[in-house]
Amino acid sequence: MGSNASGDDFDFDWDTEDELEISEIPFCGSNLPNPTCGDVSCNGEGSSSAHSSNSKLIQDFVGMGFAEKLVVKAIEENGEGSAESKILETLLTYSVLENSTEAENQCIESDHSSSDYLEGFLSDFSDVESWSVDEDKENADSLSEKEKNLRSLEKMGYSADLVKEAMNRCPDAPLAELTDFIFAAQLARADGAHLPAEIKPKVNYTCSGNGELKKRRLYAELYERKKHRGMLEEDGEMIRLPKPMVGFGLPTDDYSKIVRERTLPEQAMGPPFFYYENVALTPKGVWDTISRFLYDIPPEFVDSKYFCAAARKRGYIHNLPIHNRFPLLPYLPLTIHEAFPLTKRWWPSWDTRTNLNCLQTAIGSAKLQDRIRKAVENNDGEPPAHVQKYVLDECKKWNLLWVGRNKVAPLEPDEFELLLGFPRNHTRGGGISRTDRYKSLGNSFQVNTVAFHLSTLKPLYPDGINVLSLFSGIGGAEVALHRLGIPLKNVVSVEISEVNRNIVRCWWEQTNQKGNLIDFDDVQMLDANKLESLMGSIGGFDLVVGGSPCNNLAGSNRVSRDGLEGKESSLFYDYFRILDAVKSITHRGYV
Repeated sequence: MGSNASGDDFDFDWDTEDELEISEIPFCGSNLPNPTCGDVSCNGEGSSSAHSSNSKLIQDFVGMGFAEKLVVKAIEENGEGSAESKILETLLTYSVLENSTEAENQCIESDHSSSDYLEGFLSDFSDVESWSVDEDKENADSLSEKEKNLRSLEKMGYSADLVKEAMNRCPDAPLAELTDFIFAAQLARADGAHLPAEIKPKVNYTCSGNGELKKRRLYAELYERKKHRGMLEEDGEMIRLPKPMVGFGLPTDDYSKIVRERTLPEQAMGPPFFYYENVALTPKGVWDTISRFLYDIPPEFVDSKYFCAAARKRGYIHNLPIHNRFPLLPYLPLTIHEAFPLTKRWWPSWDTRTNLNCLQTAIGSAKLQDRIRKAVENNDGEPPAHVQKYVLDECKKWNLLWVGRNKVAPLEPDEFELLLGFPRNHTRGGGISRTDRYKSLGNSFQVNTVAFHLSTLKPLYPDGINVLSLFSGIGGAEVALHRLGIPLKNVVSVEISEVNRNIVRCWWEQTNQKGNLIDFDDVQMLDANKLESLMGSIGGFDLVVGGSPCNNLAGSNRVSRDGLEGKESSLFYDYFRILDAVKSITHRGYV
């Protein structure tokens, strides 16, 4: 989640209208706050004449928070004219000597940008309803300071290992310093995970109270790692996200201008057909890996803002025909005011949004809504630019709508259903909580987008289709096929969430499906023997569809964005395993 930091540590590109992306950390110190010093000028003018030719280089490193005399020493050690990366490596080596006199006397800025960032960072967690820091207020008075810190860190969602490490390394540190330590460790681990062991820098992060300086050192190191990683991968052809994300075309396109053919590898051809989905904005190299496993088929990247009023940038790999696609009718509204006309009366002229951002699994809290109301009401007439920016950033982040004079509110679950193309009340009732509805909907397909892609199956299966639905969620693929008029003969649905399985079962019964719904709760338990038995009993699968968890891929995840090595997102390999087994069983005969 993002923050409202006034510092320059991070910036969010809201133009993506999708998952939050951490921007690249600049190497040059000109974009970092300018530190002030007591006895040495930070602009390099106090450098000795022996180093005057390196004044710009010294200025850049001093701007990153290193003491000038350490910079000069590093340049002397490496020789004048040395590469910046070597000088930076030497400076980072110096910096880990936390107990040295030189490290204690670094000149740093006192503009509180670190504390401003941390305040914003922590406030994000307090703005998510499921992470309310006031939840156990009644018992807080009886806890020690250490226990309070431990409980607060656990509620923020940090792993037990990181919390334990922080508490051990910083036993008497306040909560802000513990959070700063964990944040730095997460950044280092997440970025270093992509490097071979022999080139991973070893940095000893400690809680010295010098948070801003440590953070700048860390950012500089991460920049160098990113450069090194880029050099390691430059020989590989990386998949690029297209602009605009329209895949092989949209319902409104002139099909005479669409690519008429695409070549599929022989081993990828169907039947069975398959369809795989995940977030478009993944860590570098993830889509290359997914494509390589799925028979080297390039992804079709589509943003669902062309199908509804909310952005949803997704990649799809499939072996479906691409000609004669047709959309679900009627079309969904494509703008906020078309989808929610009552908001137009209260919409301020300076809020220029026409589409909503990607629908997430959490919503902005009542406390955040109240802060926005007060921020707008405290200004007569149109708020000043900085207030407008704050309000717009929060509205984009949490998809807030104007529902009254100076009043914003989050989308209701019924409004999520509308935007995602599900029938009204699809997730309502049956003991399902409001929080579970948001979670289920935020992780689902956008039905109209998926239906457009699957529509080419209708003439191929007029009598019905057998579907293996992996990571079924709330049945987005099943709803899409049903609305396309493709009879569902047999659906084997695999979904870990009991809440989601109940939603799909309820929809199945409410829509009077004539076929059979067979459900399982764990893809990892679906082995070749089980698949062969299922295929023998129903006559094989015509379509294998699903989207493995994006938990460790999405840009909004700052805690464990570990790519396909992450605990949840590594389940992609089970999608491939099962698909490959289905294809193998199909080709050798299963009856």
